[in-house]
Amino acid sequence: MDRRGKHSLDGGESLLSLLHLHSESKSVQEEMESPWLSTPGSVIPRGGFFAITLLSLLLCTTFTSTKAYDALDPTGNITIKWDIISWTADGYIAVVTMYNFQQYRHIQAPGWILGWTWAKKEVIWNVMGGQTTEQGDCSRFKGNIPHCCKKDPTVVDLLPGTPYNQQIANCCTGGVLTSWAQDPEHAISSFQLSVGSAGTTNKTVKLPKNFTLKAPGPGYTCGPAKIVRPTKFITKDKRRTTQALMTWNVTCTYSQFLAQKTPTCCVSLSSFYNNTVVNCPTCTCGCQNKTEPGSCVDPDSPHLASVVSPPGKAINTPLVRCTSHMCPIRVHWHVKLQYKEYWRVKITITNFNYRMNYSQWNLVVQHPNFDNVTQVFSFNFKPLTPYVGLNDTGMLWGVKFYNDLLTSAGPLGNVQSELLFRKDKSAFTFDKGWAFPRRIYFNGDNCVMPPPDAYPWLPSASSKLVFSLLTAVLGTLACVLILLT
Repeated sequence: MDRRGKHSLDGGESLLSLLHLHSESKSVQEEMESPWLSTPGSVIPRGGFFAITLLSLLLCTTFTSTKAYDALDPTGNITIKWDIISWTADGYIAVVTMYNFQQYRHIQAPGWILGWTWAKKEVIWNVMGGQTTEQGDCSRFKGNIPHCCKKDPTVVDLLPGTPYNQQIANCCTGGVLTSWAQDPEHAISSFQLSVGSAGTTNKTVKLPKNFTLKAPGPGYTCGPAKIVRPTKFITKDKRRTTQALMTWNVTCTYSQFLAQKTPTCCVSLSSFYNNTVVNCPTCTCGCQNKTEPGSCVDPDSPHLASVVSPPGKAINTPLVRCTSHMCPIRVHWHVKLQYKEYWRVKITITNFNYRMNYSQWNLVVQHPNFDNVTQVFSFNFKPLTPYVGLNDTGMLWGVKFYNDLLTSAGPLGNVQSELLFRKDKSAFTFDKGWAFPRRIYFNGDNCVMPPPDAYPWLPSASSKLVFSLLTAVLGTLACVLILLT
């Protein structure tokens, strides 16, 4: 239980105590009235009922978690490690490293933005592999001017192509971080700070506070910095180990509810055994008649090109195709074929955003038959097993230089693949929507599924129809044989 929850509980106990004292100090006239509240099968004191009601309301309103939790990636987070590697005359030099330990959530362009608040009057003399977005007021310095004098600096990564004398290891990717499952080597980003007006020993250094992480928008919540064991570094020849003088960690977790108010993707379904195509639920990501003018565009509009890239306007604002669901991304799951021992699914991801290319995209699908995947065509695949003994989740992403870029809306704004599953005779069925996914994530965001009662159902008479046809054929053959003999 977090600190706020503990305080809230203490407040609830105090409230109960006050209510109990109040009920004991009733006037004689109140006591003459009926002190009991009768309910079917029980008798409850009025004061106790009132206290229980207030306590229930108190618990419902105070136990609100500020941390994010993803059932498919329960340990996923971004960890920021702050290593002091040397002391200076008025402070220290530190290497700040960001590890994206999220299995399928990455940070794409324009990249991460990291901020914090200094505990004292620290300044940043120099930055390698990154830069602060603002210098702040450095008028109190004469001669050498610090790189940043703000109480609450924000740092961004440098762009690719930065001169080598301004780089350090794991820097200069424009703030782009891949997910840990896709490419752990590029899920790390670092920069180096020279901090002044700070402590020069482990006892005098004060930890920064109020860390914030934007990637590049909201969604991440960072906890306080915590001192941990100093990081150890191994030399390239692996013959010597050094360690940081002091290390602290900051953990940041993601919440889709904080990132955006509306969903960003939806799922549609179809199958070979039913002609019904279940589209994304209407108004999943917004409604055409309620959206702002110009937020969606008709693909047949003669002025489409000028609307997509208007002169003098920022082109990073979303502009989606006008659809019934108004989502930038739609994932279509089609149960394509079945064989004696296998069955096949086709997945199509369509981009309806005219101003967004999705680089290094990924898709996470939960289905009980992922423990028997035989082959995945034209996509990379990796099983995700967050829980021991449970293998029902798979991660898909594009092949590098082939389909790892999902281009903006248009004829080429889609990627597709097919999955071949081996049937598990103890569980496999097409009945009651079993062949459709339980959950789908695109780029780490949960996509809205159609309601289960709308799934393409297996016709109830299909098995009886096959049996009756087979019986009729056999009967006809028998009659022919009898006539011939």
